Amino acid sequence: MLKIIIPTALLMPTALLLNPGTLFLITVLYSMLLAMISLTLLNLPMLMKTMNISSYFSNDSVSTPLIILSCWLLPLMVLASQNHLKTEPMNRKRMFLLTLTALQTALILTFTTSDFILFYILFETTLIPTLIIITRWGNQTERLSAGLYFLFYTLASSLPLLIALLYLNNKCLHTSMELLFFNQPDILSTNSSPVLWIASLLAFMVKLPLYGLHLWLPKAHVEAPIAGSMVLAAILLKLGGYGLIRISSVLNPHPTYLMFPIIILALWGILMTSSICLRQTDLKALIAYSSVSHMGLVISAIILQTPWSLTGAMTLMVAHGLTSSALFSLANTNYERTHTRTLILVRGLQLAFPLTATWWLLINLTNMAMPPSINLIGELLIISALFNWSSPTIIITGIGTLITAIYSLYMFLMTQRGKMSTQFNLLTPTHTREHLILILHLLPMGLLILKPTLASGLFT
Repeated sequence: MLKIIIPTALLMPTALLLNPGTLFLITVLYSMLLAMISLTLLNLPMLMKTMNISSYFSNDSVSTPLIILSCWLLPLMVLASQNHLKTEPMNRKRMFLLTLTALQTALILTFTTSDFILFYILFETTLIPTLIIITRWGNQTERLSAGLYFLFYTLASSLPLLIALLYLNNKCLHTSMELLFFNQPDILSTNSSPVLWIASLLAFMVKLPLYGLHLWLPKAHVEAPIAGSMVLAAILLKLGGYGLIRISSVLNPHPTYLMFPIIILALWGILMTSSICLRQTDLKALIAYSSVSHMGLVISAIILQTPWSLTGAMTLMVAHGLTSSALFSLANTNYERTHTRTLILVRGLQLAFPLTATWWLLINLTNMAMPPSINLIGELLIISALFNWSSPTIIITGIGTLITAIYSLYMFLMTQRGKMSTQFNLLTPTHTREHLILILHLLPMGLLILKPTLASGLFT
Protein backbone atom coordinates (compact mmCIF):
# COMPACT_ATOMS: atom_id res chain seq x y z
CA MET A 1 0.00 0.00 0.00
CA LEU A 2 2.91 2.35 0.74
CA LYS A 3 4.00 1.98 -2.90
CA ILE A 4 0.91 4.07 -3.78
CA ILE A 5 0.63 6.41 -0.76
CA ILE A 6 4.28 7.62 -0.78
CA PRO A 7 4.56 8.29 -4.58
CA THR A 8 1.19 10.09 -4.51
CA ALA A 9 2.37 12.29 -1.64
CA LEU A 10 5.62 12.96 -3.53
CA LEU A 11 3.57 14.34 -6.45
CA MET A 12 3.01 17.46 -4.31
CA PRO A 13 6.65 18.69 -4.31
CA THR A 14 6.97 17.39 -7.91
CA ALA A 15 4.19 19.77 -9.02
CA LEU A 16 6.15 22.69 -7.52
CA LEU A 17 9.56 21.75 -8.93
CA LEU A 18 8.84 20.54 -12.48
CA ASN A 19 9.92 22.47 -15.57
CA PRO A 20 6.93 24.64 -16.76
CA GLY A 21 7.07 23.17 -20.28
CA THR A 22 6.62 19.57 -19.12
CA LEU A 23 4.50 20.18 -15.98
CA PHE A 24 1.22 18.69 -17.23
CA LEU A 25 2.80 15.93 -19.33
CA ILE A 26 4.95 14.51 -16.52
CA THR A 27 2.15 14.87 -13.92
CA VAL A 28 -0.26 12.93 -16.16
CA LEU A 29 2.29 10.19 -16.99
CA TYR A 30 3.37 9.87 -13.34
CA SER A 31 -0.23 9.65 -12.06
CA MET A 32 -1.16 7.18 -14.82
CA LEU A 33 1.77 5.00 -13.75
CA LEU A 34 0.40 5.15 -10.17
CA ALA A 35 -3.05 4.14 -11.48
CA MET A 36 -1.47 1.10 -13.17
CA ILE A 37 0.45 0.16 -10.00
CA SER A 38 -2.79 0.45 -7.96
CA LEU A 39 -4.28 -2.41 -10.04
CA THR A 40 -1.92 -4.80 -8.18
CA LEU A 41 -4.10 -4.25 -5.07
CA LEU A 42 -6.73 -6.49 -6.68
CA ASN A 43 -4.48 -9.44 -5.86
CA LEU A 44 -5.70 -10.14 -2.32
CA PRO A 45 -4.02 -13.41 -1.28
CA MET A 46 -5.40 -13.77 2.25
CA LEU A 47 -8.52 -15.70 3.18
CA MET A 48 -10.18 -12.65 4.78
CA LYS A 49 -9.46 -10.60 1.64
CA THR A 50 -7.45 -8.13 3.77
CA MET A 51 -3.90 -6.86 3.44
CA ASN A 52 -2.63 -5.27 6.65
CA ILE A 53 0.11 -2.68 6.58
CA SER A 54 -0.04 -1.70 10.24
CA SER A 55 -2.56 -1.53 13.08
CA TYR A 56 -3.92 1.72 11.56
CA PHE A 57 -3.82 1.11 7.79
CA SER A 58 -5.08 -1.83 5.75
CA ASN A 59 -6.96 -2.45 2.54
CA ASP A 60 -9.56 -5.10 1.79
CA SER A 61 -12.05 -5.96 -0.93
CA VAL A 62 -14.31 -3.01 0.05
CA SER A 63 -11.68 -0.27 -0.01
CA THR A 64 -9.58 -1.61 -2.94
CA PRO A 65 -12.04 -0.77 -5.80
CA LEU A 66 -12.44 2.77 -4.42
CA ILE A 67 -8.65 3.29 -4.04
CA ILE A 68 -8.16 2.17 -7.66
CA LEU A 69 -11.01 4.46 -8.80
CA SER A 70 -9.32 7.41 -7.02
CA CYS A 71 -5.93 6.64 -8.60
CA TRP A 72 -7.50 6.13 -12.05
CA LEU A 73 -9.28 9.48 -12.03
CA LEU A 74 -6.32 11.67 -10.99
CA PRO A 75 -4.62 11.74 -14.46
CA LEU A 76 -8.05 12.22 -16.09
CA MET A 77 -8.77 15.24 -13.86
CA VAL A 78 -5.40 16.78 -14.77
CA LEU A 79 -6.05 16.16 -18.50
CA ALA A 80 -9.56 17.61 -18.31
CA SER A 81 -8.33 20.78 -16.54
CA GLN A 82 -5.66 21.72 -19.10
CA ASN A 83 -7.85 24.04 -21.16
CA HIS A 84 -9.41 25.56 -18.04
CA LEU A 85 -5.94 26.49 -16.71
CA LYS A 86 -4.49 27.62 -20.06
CA THR A 87 -4.70 31.36 -19.30
CA GLU A 88 -3.62 31.03 -15.63
CA PRO A 89 -0.11 32.06 -14.54
CA MET A 90 2.36 29.23 -13.81
CA ASN A 91 2.28 29.58 -10.01
CA ARG A 92 -1.52 29.07 -10.03
CA LYS A 93 -1.19 26.00 -12.27
CA ARG A 94 1.32 24.57 -9.78
CA MET A 95 -1.01 25.34 -6.86
CA PHE A 96 -3.92 23.66 -8.66
CA LEU A 97 -1.91 20.45 -9.21
CA LEU A 98 -0.64 20.62 -5.61
CA THR A 99 -4.23 20.89 -4.29
CA LEU A 100 -5.40 17.99 -6.50
CA THR A 101 -2.56 15.69 -5.37
CA ALA A 102 -3.08 16.68 -1.70
CA LEU A 103 -6.76 15.71 -2.09
CA GLN A 104 -5.75 12.45 -3.77
CA THR A 105 -3.33 11.56 -0.94
CA ALA A 106 -5.98 12.34 1.71
CA LEU A 107 -8.55 10.19 -0.16
CA ILE A 108 -6.24 7.16 -0.43
CA LEU A 109 -5.36 7.45 3.28
CA THR A 110 -9.08 7.71 4.15
CA PHE A 111 -9.93 4.56 2.20
CA THR A 112 -7.04 2.58 3.74
CA THR A 113 -7.36 3.51 7.42
CA SER A 114 -8.70 0.85 9.79
CA ASP A 115 -9.34 3.10 12.81
CA PHE A 116 -12.55 5.12 13.10
CA ILE A 117 -11.02 8.21 14.79
CA LEU A 118 -8.26 8.37 12.16
CA PHE A 119 -10.91 7.82 9.47
CA TYR A 120 -12.87 10.80 10.84
CA ILE A 121 -9.76 13.06 10.81
CA LEU A 122 -8.88 12.08 7.22
CA PHE A 123 -12.56 12.31 6.17
CA GLU A 124 -12.56 15.95 7.32
CA THR A 125 -9.12 16.58 5.76
CA THR A 126 -10.51 15.89 2.26
CA LEU A 127 -12.86 18.86 2.83
CA ILE A 128 -10.05 21.47 2.73
CA PRO A 129 -8.56 20.79 -0.78
CA THR A 130 -12.08 20.33 -2.23
CA LEU A 131 -13.17 23.67 -0.77
CA ILE A 132 -10.05 25.38 -2.22
CA ILE A 133 -10.72 23.86 -5.69
CA ILE A 134 -14.38 25.04 -5.67
CA THR A 135 -13.80 28.55 -4.28
CA ARG A 136 -10.56 29.39 -6.10
CA TRP A 137 -11.01 27.80 -9.54
CA GLY A 138 -14.80 27.91 -9.94
CA ASN A 139 -16.24 29.83 -12.89
CA GLN A 140 -18.73 32.24 -11.30
CA THR A 141 -19.03 34.46 -8.21
CA GLU A 142 -21.63 32.07 -6.68
CA ARG A 143 -18.74 29.66 -6.04
CA LEU A 144 -18.18 31.29 -2.62
CA SER A 145 -21.73 30.58 -1.44
CA ALA A 146 -21.47 27.05 -2.92
CA GLY A 147 -18.23 26.53 -0.94
CA LEU A 148 -19.92 27.76 2.25
CA TYR A 149 -22.89 25.40 1.70
CA PHE A 150 -20.47 22.51 1.16
CA LEU A 151 -18.35 23.41 4.22
CA PHE A 152 -21.14 23.95 6.74
CA TYR A 153 -23.32 21.02 5.66
CA THR A 154 -20.34 18.67 6.03
CA LEU A 155 -19.00 20.19 9.28
CA ALA A 156 -22.40 20.40 11.00
CA SER A 157 -23.28 16.81 10.11
CA SER A 158 -19.91 15.33 11.11
CA LEU A 159 -19.86 16.80 14.64
CA PRO A 160 -22.38 14.16 15.94
CA LEU A 161 -20.17 11.48 14.32
CA LEU A 162 -17.14 12.74 16.28
CA ILE A 163 -19.11 12.68 19.55
CA ALA A 164 -20.37 9.14 18.76
CA LEU A 165 -16.84 7.91 18.00
CA LEU A 166 -15.43 9.46 21.19
CA TYR A 167 -18.25 7.79 23.16
CA LEU A 168 -17.43 4.48 21.47
CA ASN A 169 -13.73 4.94 22.27
CA ASN A 170 -14.55 5.75 25.90
CA LYS A 171 -16.63 2.58 26.28
CA CYS A 172 -14.47 0.11 24.29
CA LEU A 173 -11.02 1.74 24.79
CA HIS A 174 -10.37 1.47 21.03
CA THR A 175 -11.98 2.39 17.69
CA SER A 176 -10.41 -0.28 15.48
CA MET A 177 -12.77 -1.25 12.62
CA GLU A 178 -11.69 -4.92 12.64
CA LEU A 179 -11.97 -5.38 16.43
CA LEU A 180 -15.36 -3.66 16.61
CA PHE A 181 -16.61 -5.80 13.70
CA PHE A 182 -15.45 -9.13 15.18
CA ASN A 183 -16.20 -8.31 18.84
CA GLN A 184 -19.28 -6.11 18.73
CA PRO A 185 -19.80 -4.15 21.99
CA ASP A 186 -22.88 -4.37 24.21
CA ILE A 187 -23.34 -0.60 24.40
CA LEU A 188 -25.77 -0.66 21.49
CA SER A 189 -28.40 -2.46 23.56
CA THR A 190 -28.63 0.52 25.94
CA ASN A 191 -31.16 3.38 25.72
CA SER A 192 -28.65 5.60 23.92
CA SER A 193 -28.31 3.25 20.93
CA PRO A 194 -30.83 5.00 18.57
CA VAL A 195 -29.12 8.35 19.24
CA LEU A 196 -25.69 6.76 18.68
CA TRP A 197 -26.92 5.09 15.47
CA ILE A 198 -28.33 8.27 13.92
CA ALA A 199 -25.32 10.36 15.03
CA SER A 200 -22.91 7.86 13.45
CA LEU A 201 -24.78 7.74 10.15
CA LEU A 202 -25.69 11.43 9.72
CA ALA A 203 -22.28 12.60 8.39
CA PHE A 204 -22.22 9.92 5.70
CA MET A 205 -25.83 10.53 4.68
CA VAL A 206 -25.07 14.22 4.06
CA LYS A 207 -21.96 13.26 2.08
CA LEU A 208 -23.74 10.70 -0.14
CA PRO A 209 -26.26 12.64 0.00
CA LEU A 210 -29.66 11.51 1.31
CA TYR A 211 -32.65 13.35 -0.22
CA GLY A 212 -33.42 16.30 2.06
CA LEU A 213 -29.75 16.72 2.99
CA HIS A 214 -28.67 17.17 -0.64
CA LEU A 215 -29.00 20.92 -1.17
CA TRP A 216 -25.24 21.56 -1.06
CA LEU A 217 -24.51 19.13 -3.91
CA PRO A 218 -26.07 20.81 -7.01
CA LYS A 219 -24.61 24.20 -5.95
CA ALA A 220 -21.12 22.73 -5.42
CA HIS A 221 -21.24 20.83 -8.73
CA VAL A 222 -22.46 23.74 -10.81
CA GLU A 223 -19.87 26.18 -9.44
CA ALA A 224 -16.88 23.78 -9.28
CA PRO A 225 -14.32 23.59 -12.12
CA ILE A 226 -14.22 20.38 -14.16
CA ALA A 227 -11.70 18.64 -11.85
CA GLY A 228 -13.82 19.60 -8.82
CA SER A 229 -17.00 18.21 -10.40
CA MET A 230 -15.24 14.98 -11.40
CA VAL A 231 -13.73 14.34 -7.96
CA LEU A 232 -16.98 15.30 -6.17
CA ALA A 233 -19.19 13.00 -8.23
CA ALA A 234 -16.77 10.11 -8.65
CA ILE A 235 -14.98 9.83 -5.31
CA LEU A 236 -16.18 12.20 -2.57
CA LEU A 237 -19.78 10.91 -2.74
CA LYS A 238 -18.41 7.36 -2.56
CA LEU A 239 -16.53 8.34 0.61
CA GLY A 240 -19.94 8.69 2.25
CA GLY A 241 -21.01 5.26 0.99
CA TYR A 242 -17.74 3.68 2.14
CA GLY A 243 -18.09 5.21 5.63
CA LEU A 244 -21.71 4.03 5.79
CA ILE A 245 -20.68 0.45 4.91
CA ARG A 246 -17.90 0.51 7.53
CA ILE A 247 -19.93 1.91 10.42
CA SER A 248 -23.21 0.09 9.64
CA SER A 249 -21.50 -3.30 10.06
CA VAL A 250 -20.44 -2.28 13.58
CA LEU A 251 -23.74 -0.73 14.75
CA ASN A 252 -25.79 -3.90 15.09
CA PRO A 253 -28.68 -4.40 15.64
CA HIS A 254 -30.11 -1.53 13.58
CA PRO A 255 -33.14 0.15 15.22
CA THR A 256 -36.01 -0.79 12.91
CA TYR A 257 -38.07 2.35 13.57
CA LEU A 258 -35.13 4.49 12.37
CA MET A 259 -34.26 2.26 9.40
CA PHE A 260 -37.71 2.55 7.80
CA PRO A 261 -37.85 6.38 7.52
CA ILE A 262 -34.32 6.53 6.04
CA ILE A 263 -35.01 3.82 3.42
CA ILE A 264 -38.38 5.44 2.55
CA LEU A 265 -36.73 8.88 2.28
CA ALA A 266 -33.96 7.45 0.06
CA LEU A 267 -36.49 5.73 -2.23
CA TRP A 268 -38.73 8.82 -2.33
CA GLY A 269 -35.61 10.84 -3.16
CA ILE A 270 -35.04 8.66 -6.25
CA LEU A 271 -38.43 9.71 -7.63
CA MET A 272 -38.13 13.37 -6.62
CA THR A 273 -34.60 14.02 -7.91
CA SER A 274 -35.26 12.06 -11.13
CA SER A 275 -38.35 14.24 -11.69
CA ILE A 276 -36.27 17.39 -11.00
CA CYS A 277 -33.85 16.22 -13.73
CA LEU A 278 -36.70 16.35 -16.28
CA ARG A 279 -37.17 20.09 -15.79
CA GLN A 280 -33.52 21.20 -15.43
CA THR A 281 -32.23 23.85 -17.81
CA ASP A 282 -28.60 23.68 -16.61
CA LEU A 283 -26.64 20.67 -17.92
CA LYS A 284 -24.32 20.36 -14.89
CA ALA A 285 -27.24 20.68 -12.44
CA LEU A 286 -29.04 17.87 -14.33
CA ILE A 287 -26.01 15.55 -13.96
CA ALA A 288 -25.66 16.55 -10.27
CA TYR A 289 -29.32 15.71 -9.50
CA SER A 290 -28.95 12.38 -11.32
CA SER A 291 -26.11 11.58 -8.85
CA VAL A 292 -28.49 12.19 -5.91
CA SER A 293 -31.00 9.85 -7.57
CA HIS A 294 -28.45 7.03 -7.98
CA MET A 295 -27.12 7.50 -4.44
CA GLY A 296 -30.67 7.03 -3.10
CA LEU A 297 -30.44 3.41 -4.25
CA VAL A 298 -27.01 3.05 -2.61
CA ILE A 299 -28.23 4.41 0.76
CA SER A 300 -31.27 2.12 0.87
CA ALA A 301 -29.05 -0.86 -0.06
CA ILE A 302 -26.44 -0.17 2.64
CA ILE A 303 -29.06 0.39 5.38
CA LEU A 304 -30.65 -2.95 4.36
CA GLN A 305 -27.39 -4.79 5.23
CA THR A 306 -27.90 -7.97 3.19
CA PRO A 307 -25.08 -9.55 1.12
CA TRP A 308 -26.88 -8.85 -2.17
CA SER A 309 -27.66 -5.22 -1.30
CA LEU A 310 -24.09 -4.48 -0.16
CA THR A 311 -22.63 -6.10 -3.29
CA GLY A 312 -25.03 -4.05 -5.44
CA ALA A 313 -24.16 -0.85 -3.54
CA MET A 314 -20.41 -1.33 -4.09
CA THR A 315 -20.89 -2.19 -7.78
CA LEU A 316 -23.17 0.80 -8.37
CA MET A 317 -20.79 3.17 -6.54
CA VAL A 318 -17.86 2.21 -8.79
CA ALA A 319 -20.05 2.26 -11.95
CA HIS A 320 -21.60 5.61 -11.05
CA GLY A 321 -18.14 7.05 -10.26
CA LEU A 322 -16.96 6.39 -13.81
CA THR A 323 -20.28 7.32 -15.48
CA SER A 324 -20.88 10.65 -13.72
CA SER A 325 -17.22 11.67 -14.13
CA ALA A 326 -17.51 10.98 -17.90
CA LEU A 327 -20.77 12.98 -18.08
CA PHE A 328 -19.13 15.99 -16.40
CA SER A 329 -16.18 15.69 -18.84
CA LEU A 330 -18.62 15.80 -21.77
CA ALA A 331 -20.51 18.74 -20.26
CA ASN A 332 -17.17 20.55 -19.91
CA THR A 333 -16.27 19.78 -23.58
CA ASN A 334 -19.55 21.46 -24.60
CA TYR A 335 -19.06 24.40 -22.22
CA GLU A 336 -15.52 25.16 -23.44
CA ARG A 337 -16.85 25.66 -26.98
CA THR A 338 -20.30 27.18 -26.46
CA HIS A 339 -19.65 29.02 -23.12
CA THR A 340 -23.11 28.12 -21.89
CA ARG A 341 -24.63 25.23 -19.95
CA THR A 342 -28.24 26.06 -20.84
CA LEU A 343 -29.71 23.04 -22.63
CA ILE A 344 -32.01 24.98 -24.95
CA LEU A 345 -29.03 26.93 -26.40
CA VAL A 346 -26.72 23.98 -27.20
CA ARG A 347 -28.89 21.88 -29.53
CA GLY A 348 -27.71 20.05 -32.64
CA LEU A 349 -24.07 19.57 -31.59
CA GLN A 350 -24.02 16.17 -33.32
CA LEU A 351 -23.56 18.02 -36.63
CA ALA A 352 -20.42 19.76 -35.34
CA PHE A 353 -18.95 16.90 -33.21
CA PRO A 354 -20.14 13.51 -34.52
CA LEU A 355 -17.58 11.47 -32.51
CA THR A 356 -18.46 13.32 -29.29
CA ALA A 357 -22.13 12.48 -29.99
CA THR A 358 -21.13 8.79 -29.92
CA TRP A 359 -19.56 9.27 -26.46
CA TRP A 360 -22.72 11.07 -25.31
CA LEU A 361 -24.87 8.14 -26.47
CA LEU A 362 -22.68 5.43 -24.90
CA ILE A 363 -22.35 7.21 -21.54
CA ASN A 364 -26.06 8.07 -21.39
CA LEU A 365 -26.86 4.40 -22.05
CA THR A 366 -24.62 3.34 -19.15
CA ASN A 367 -26.19 6.07 -16.96
CA MET A 368 -29.64 4.58 -17.59
CA ALA A 369 -28.23 1.07 -16.83
CA MET A 370 -28.56 -0.53 -20.25
CA PRO A 371 -27.44 -4.17 -20.45
CA PRO A 372 -24.73 -5.42 -20.25
CA SER A 373 -23.28 -2.40 -18.37
CA ILE A 374 -21.90 -2.70 -14.84
CA ASN A 375 -24.55 -0.15 -13.72
CA LEU A 376 -27.26 -2.69 -14.58
CA ILE A 377 -25.63 -5.38 -12.39
CA GLY A 378 -25.50 -3.00 -9.42
CA GLU A 379 -29.08 -1.79 -9.86
CA LEU A 380 -30.47 -5.31 -10.37
CA LEU A 381 -28.82 -6.56 -7.16
CA ILE A 382 -30.15 -3.59 -5.15
CA ILE A 383 -33.67 -3.77 -6.63
CA SER A 384 -33.80 -7.56 -5.99
CA ALA A 385 -32.63 -7.10 -2.38
CA LEU A 386 -35.20 -4.32 -1.79
CA PHE A 387 -37.98 -6.43 -3.36
CA ASN A 388 -37.02 -9.35 -1.11
CA TRP A 389 -37.22 -7.02 1.91
CA SER A 390 -40.54 -5.42 0.90
CA SER A 391 -42.34 -6.17 -2.37
CA PRO A 392 -44.01 -2.69 -2.80
CA THR A 393 -40.53 -1.14 -3.24
CA ILE A 394 -40.52 -2.58 -6.79
CA ILE A 395 -43.07 0.11 -7.76
CA ILE A 396 -40.83 2.99 -6.60
CA THR A 397 -37.59 1.51 -8.00
CA GLY A 398 -39.35 0.61 -11.27
CA ILE A 399 -40.72 4.16 -11.74
CA GLY A 400 -37.29 5.55 -10.75
CA THR A 401 -35.58 3.41 -13.40
CA LEU A 402 -38.12 4.56 -16.01
CA ILE A 403 -37.62 8.27 -15.20
CA THR A 404 -33.81 7.75 -15.25
CA ALA A 405 -34.11 6.37 -18.79
CA ILE A 406 -36.32 9.34 -19.79
CA TYR A 407 -34.00 12.07 -18.48
CA SER A 408 -30.89 10.33 -19.87
CA LEU A 409 -32.42 10.27 -23.36
CA TYR A 410 -33.76 13.81 -22.85
CA MET A 411 -30.21 14.99 -22.05
CA PHE A 412 -28.84 13.25 -25.16
CA LEU A 413 -31.56 14.56 -27.50
CA MET A 414 -31.44 18.11 -26.14
CA THR A 415 -27.67 18.45 -26.60
CA GLN A 416 -27.14 16.45 -29.81
CA ARG A 417 -30.27 16.58 -31.97
CA GLY A 418 -32.26 19.42 -33.50
CA LYS A 419 -31.22 22.53 -35.40
CA MET A 420 -27.93 24.07 -34.33
CA SER A 421 -27.96 27.75 -33.32
CA THR A 422 -26.39 30.10 -35.90
CA GLN A 423 -24.07 31.58 -33.24
CA PHE A 424 -22.22 28.23 -33.04
CA ASN A 425 -21.15 27.93 -36.69
CA LEU A 426 -17.45 28.52 -35.90
CA LEU A 427 -16.78 25.94 -33.16
CA THR A 428 -13.26 24.70 -32.49
CA PRO A 429 -12.96 20.93 -33.14
CA THR A 430 -12.59 18.47 -30.26
CA HIS A 431 -9.09 17.50 -29.22
CA THR A 432 -7.50 14.05 -29.01
CA ARG A 433 -6.99 14.78 -25.29
CA GLU A 434 -10.78 14.96 -24.76
CA HIS A 435 -11.41 11.71 -26.62
CA LEU A 436 -8.65 10.04 -24.59
CA ILE A 437 -10.35 11.11 -21.32
CA LEU A 438 -13.64 9.53 -22.45
CA ILE A 439 -11.98 6.33 -23.70
CA LEU A 440 -10.27 5.97 -20.31
CA HIS A 441 -13.68 6.32 -18.60
CA LEU A 442 -15.42 3.78 -20.84
CA LEU A 443 -12.56 1.25 -20.95
CA PRO A 444 -12.77 0.21 -17.25
CA MET A 445 -16.58 0.09 -17.49
CA GLY A 446 -16.28 -2.25 -20.47
CA LEU A 447 -13.68 -4.45 -18.78
CA LEU A 448 -15.67 -4.67 -15.54
CA ILE A 449 -18.56 -6.23 -17.50
CA LEU A 450 -16.26 -9.25 -18.00
CA LYS A 451 -15.55 -9.60 -14.26
CA PRO A 452 -17.93 -7.53 -12.04
CA THR A 453 -16.63 -9.16 -8.81
CA LEU A 454 -13.57 -6.86 -8.98
CA ALA A 455 -15.84 -3.91 -8.12
CA SER A 456 -18.43 -5.70 -5.99
CA GLY A 457 -16.63 -5.87 -2.62
CA LEU A 458 -17.15 -9.67 -2.59
CA PHE A 459 -19.96 -9.68 0.01
CA THR A 460 -21.64 -12.71 -1.54
